[in-house]
Amino acid sequence: MQNPVVDGWYADPESRVYGDTVYMYVTNSLPFEEQKNLDLVTTDDLSSFKIYRNILDMDTYRGATFAIWAPTVIDKDGRYYIIFAANNIRSESEIGGLYIGVADTPTGPFRNVFADGRPLINAIYNNAQPIDAHLFKDDDGAIYLYYGGWRHMMVCKMNETLDGFERMPEPAFDGIAREITPDAYVEAPYVMKIDGKYHLMYSSGSWTNGTYCVKGAISDSPISKFNYYGDVLKASDLADGPGHNSAFYFKDKWYVAYHRRTVGDLNPHHRKLCIDLLPIHNGRLQSVEMT
Repeated sequence: MQNPVVDGWYADPESRVYGDTVYMYVTNSLPFEEQKNLDLVTTDDLSSFKIYRNILDMDTYRGATFAIWAPTVIDKDGRYYIIFAANNIRSESEIGGLYIGVADTPTGPFRNVFADGRPLINAIYNNAQPIDAHLFKDDDGAIYLYYGGWRHMMVCKMNETLDGFERMPEPAFDGIAREITPDAYVEAPYVMKIDGKYHLMYSSGSWTNGTYCVKGAISDSPISKFNYYGDVLKASDLADGPGHNSAFYFKDKWYVAYHRRTVGDLNPHHRKLCIDLLPIHNGRLQSVEMT
C-alpha cells in the first residue's frame, strides 16, 4: 500500500467492507460549484484500486446542484443507503441539506428514497449545519445518524424504513435530534464500537490549513456526549491537514481512511485519499503514523 492510494483530488472518505472488498465513498475535492456528484474507490488487496465515477442519480435529488459532499453508506435488508450533503446551505430557507438515496448494489447508482426528490434533513438545529453525515449500525441493528458542521454535532435514530427518524429522549430538537457536541468539535463525525464502548473520531481545526486534525472520544451510549481522550491524526513533516476520516476492519487489521494535503500546497482543495493502520490499545484509539 502506498499513499496517496489513487491519483486525483479526493476527500471525506466513508469506508465500508462488503464481502472481500473495501468501498470508499468520496467527495470530489474541487471548488464547491464544481462538486456535482460523488465517486467511489474500491480495492480487494489495498494495493490496486478501481474508481467508479458519478454514483448518484442526480436527477432524483431535487434542488441538489453543487457542493455535493461527504457521503456515508449503510446496508440494510440487502440494500445500500447513502446520505450526503448538498448546496452548503446557510439557512433553512435555502434548498438543500442532507439527502438520502438507495441502491441494490454498493456501487450504485443511488436514487433518492423520496419520489418527490426532497432532502431528508433541511433543518438547522441549534446552528448545526446539515453536512458531514455518518451512519452507524449498532450490535442490535439500530442505525444512528451523526452529522453537523459549524461546531455542533447532532445524533438521530433512523426508523426501520430509513426514510425518517424515531423519537429521541429529551432534550431533542423536534423530538428527533440531540446535540452531543464533544470538546473542540468542528465537523466530520465517525463512530465505531470497541469492547462495548462507543468511540467517536471527529475533525477539529480548519479544513483549509494545517490545523485540521482528528480527535478521539468515548461514550457509554450512542446518544450521549462523547468525552475527548486523545488525538488520532494530525499534521507532520510528511503531510498537512489530515482529517475527515473513517475506519474499516480488513484482513484482521484496523485501518483509517482519510484525506490530507502535501506540505506547502496552499490550495485547500488539493486533498488526497490515504489509508494507514489504525492502532488500538487498551480499548483506545491511538495516534496514527502517516506513511
